[in-house]
Amino acid sequence: MPRKSSDKRAQQSGHGKRRINSGTIRRLLSHMGAYRFRLVIVLLCILLSALSRASTSLFLRALIDDEILPMIAQGSRDFSGVVRIVVAMAIVYGIGILAIWAYERIMVTVEQGTVRNIRDNLFAHVQTLPVRYFDTHAHGDIMSRFTSDVDTLRAAISQSLPAMVSSLLSTMTAFGTMLYLSLNLTLFVVLFAVFLFILVKAIVRRSANYFMSQQIAMGDVNAYVEEMIEGQKVVKVFNYEQKAIKAFGEKTEELFKNASEGIKYGMITMPVVLGMGFLLYVLIGIIGGAMGILGIPNWRLTGSEVMTVGTIISFITLSRGFVNPIGQMSMQFNMVVQALAGASRIFEVMDEESEHDSGVVTLVHATKENGVLSECCDRTDIWAWKKPQEDGSFIYRELKGDIRFYDVNFSYIPGKPVLRDINLYAKPGQKVALVGATGAGKTTITNLLNRFYDIDDGAIHYDGIDIREIKKADLRRSLGVVLQEVNLFTGTVMDNIRYGKLDATDEECIEAAKLVNADGFIRMLPHGYETMLKGDGSGLSQGQRQLISIARAAVLDPPVMILDEATSSIDTRTESIVQQGMDALMRGRTNFAIAHRLSTVRDADVIMVMEDGRIIERGTHEQLIEERGQYYQLHIGAFELA
Repeated sequence: MPRKSSDKRAQQSGHGKRRINSGTIRRLLSHMGAYRFRLVIVLLCILLSALSRASTSLFLRALIDDEILPMIAQGSRDFSGVVRIVVAMAIVYGIGILAIWAYERIMVTVEQGTVRNIRDNLFAHVQTLPVRYFDTHAHGDIMSRFTSDVDTLRAAISQSLPAMVSSLLSTMTAFGTMLYLSLNLTLFVVLFAVFLFILVKAIVRRSANYFMSQQIAMGDVNAYVEEMIEGQKVVKVFNYEQKAIKAFGEKTEELFKNASEGIKYGMITMPVVLGMGFLLYVLIGIIGGAMGILGIPNWRLTGSEVMTVGTIISFITLSRGFVNPIGQMSMQFNMVVQALAGASRIFEVMDEESEHDSGVVTLVHATKENGVLSECCDRTDIWAWKKPQEDGSFIYRELKGDIRFYDVNFSYIPGKPVLRDINLYAKPGQKVALVGATGAGKTTITNLLNRFYDIDDGAIHYDGIDIREIKKADLRRSLGVVLQEVNLFTGTVMDNIRYGKLDATDEECIEAAKLVNADGFIRMLPHGYETMLKGDGSGLSQGQRQLISIARAAVLDPPVMILDEATSSIDTRTESIVQQGMDALMRGRTNFAIAHRLSTVRDADVIMVMEDGRIIERGTHEQLIEERGQYYQLHIGAFELA
């Protein structure tokens, strides 16, 4: 069945968290800091467009009170004043339109640049995370940070944030203009706006919670889709389709519920604001008309005067410019909250602690003259560990491949030990085989040797140096690893082999393929070594994919090889061909081989049988057969490795 760890990973990856982390806005703005000059221009353009909208109400008042009403009263047909005001309004409107065009064009650059930087930083940080993080977090949920979360953030930067700023400035400019026209009516509008704000805030709070849950549910859906696609063969073999469809339906139902509820509350915000705006128009008309009829003074910043028709009409226009932006801000606020939820999830990953490395010992090329090692730039047949001293000098120790475990204990989860009191040694050039049932701890030993995880107790020495003193990159550079699960990447066969050593020449890659007997089938591919592989090499057989993986390790030419079930996916006939190349690859190197097939470890210098995290037997094939212990039982088939 597909792996069952998705729920556990989901919980550990932060699912169920419904609040946006504090400081998200500040961090988002810091990523936009590279475009601060453009943002200043955008702000000025938005302000200019807001002023152009607000100023038209003043033109409207002048048009009615100073031109149209006097013309009606006098029966005049002189439209020169009307034309002058209309032309001025057109010019101001044109300036506002150009300002909007300018800031929207600029925001495209700001949006794409900011999102690119965030995505690049996120990917770069993910590369620094320890293996433990990927073992405890759903891969699909991690992918959703790069896709849906980044997309919502992009939309918010290019659309929602400028719209909110524009609405805010429009409200402020409208408010200032209203104060200039009528303090009486402005006071009434402010009281009305307070009531409207309380109503909108209640609606927005509900939608914000649902939008946050929507982003989390989206990550869960992506994680499940990734898991099902990766395990599609298992799904079909065990007729899991209907149960998968049902489980996926439950997850999409959760996503649908949160998305629909969030959108529902988000969409009713604007109708509520518009409805209240129309009510405000009526009330302003009634109150303004009553003030004019009853002769109540209209107080302005410049004094008091009689309430005029132009003032009332201009104020009604301004009230729309004051109230409607409140609704627009609330609408955009929903998108901003959704984007901040995505940004919060992105920053959660970026806040994960990078893989810690306190090592100081590095791996260098060396030459030996009269028994003295010295560092050199060109690649030689000699590798050396370079250890700094307190006085600034360096000590060089030749890399031999001597690996020793001393009383090593380890647990992935505290309190649940996986390895107990492991003591082993591999002399330079020895082949050490680890056998045992699944879960016995064989692969864990190689994980500790690569420092994917650090031990709880004990010590691991590499040529007499504690591996915790060696820089991880240099430690791993000295180890060639061939895993049971093959990972090929989109690119040519040559590129995939060169992945083991990025500066390898074509000739070195071909020699590595020949060494492991992969050259023959590669040359039979449509374009030989330049054949493009896609979808993890799905066009190749499992054995062919594994051969390329082994060639990748061979081109690195490392002093130590780790073979984790390297031939388990290859048929017996192919295995015999590959084994010849493997023997050539392992010759002169220290080798750790994990195997289920005992036939692949018969020639090992020492075989270690593991059970429940302990080494219960060790010796050569012949010695273990004579002991008639568990290895003997495995050999005669009394029981099998699970």
